[in-house]
Amino acid sequence: MRILVFANTPAHVHLYRHAVDRLEAAGHDVLVLTREYACTTDLLEFFGLPYRRYGTHETRAPSKPELARELGEQFGRIIWESRRFDPDVVFGRGPYAALAGTVTRTPTVLVLDDEPGDFNHTVSRPFADCIISPDVTRRDLGDDHYTFEGFKECAYLHPDVFEADRGIHEYLAIDPDEPYALVRFNAMDALHDAGIEGFSRAQRRDLLEHLSEHATIFVSDESGTMDFSDLPARPYDLHPALIHDAMAGADLLVADTGTMVNEAGLLGTPALRFQGTDDHEYGEFAELERAGLAEQFDDYAAVRDRAVELVTTDAAAGERWQQRRAEYVGDLVNLTDLIVAVAEARGEVGVLEPDVREALQPRAPMQ
Repeated sequence: MRILVFANTPAHVHLYRHAVDRLEAAGHDVLVLTREYACTTDLLEFFGLPYRRYGTHETRAPSKPELARELGEQFGRIIWESRRFDPDVVFGRGPYAALAGTVTRTPTVLVLDDEPGDFNHTVSRPFADCIISPDVTRRDLGDDHYTFEGFKECAYLHPDVFEADRGIHEYLAIDPDEPYALVRFNAMDALHDAGIEGFSRAQRRDLLEHLSEHATIFVSDESGTMDFSDLPARPYDLHPALIHDAMAGADLLVADTGTMVNEAGLLGTPALRFQGTDDHEYGEFAELERAGLAEQFDDYAAVRDRAVELVTTDAAAGERWQQRRAEYVGDLVNLTDLIVAVAEARGEVGVLEPDVREALQPRAPMQ
């Protein structure tokens, strides 16, 4: 079989990387179509995945004319590459995968999360043969929509597939017992980030100054524009492929972006999300909060004070989070297993083996 996979962001690389390895090992021909965005191609190179680029996307928000030109160029390249590869099944999300499946007349599988923006769903839903999302997804996307018990991050952070590198303190050049926190600042340049503001510049400085009094701070700045010359923090400068090992070893993660909060929570690391002006409700965050694996705040002072508390007076926080992870995450679905099975079935859920089919449930209509 020939399987085409879209990886438009670093998170998409992680979502599919184990499945690509397994499908190739089974003798299938797999191609990842990607764009030059943040560290996406760096990750593809690191994990040795077969890929071709269809374009570039900057980490700053483009103007409307720039976005229109970018999409036009990228859609043309996607059409050419998709026809050239001639896939049997397409995996991805949004208009990119929908376009590839349409021009090649190929079954298209969308693997989604509970992202609230309507654009990706509206554009791609009519062209999808199978839609897979976590069971905490709030919307019904039609007869071909199936859910599983877990999160999209379970494709690479489920205990069956993830084991932390215990040498992370050495890589970070800190003492083995030295406490450290990771802080993630979002570039706010994606379509679903339009009109949303996270930490302000003043809040970023204030947060780092408060946390640095109690732990070593590493900052992952998605925009890549921060000046650390007068900040009490270090840039996270390890290879981006090691970020989950760094999260697993951290005493705390604070972010104004969603994916890394999900990831840290599933790894059993205390995880705090600052919502800023984002008033959307996300099923994943609500579920992680229910499980005690993540906390959300819409007030800056509240998230700052809670972060300081977790690295100072709440010494047992890490043990509590690890215990909750042990009780919760191991029972979730290993999404890589599902992706591989659906790929080999060419997106036809009805022909899956009974034990695999049981993990996918038709999405019940929302009441």
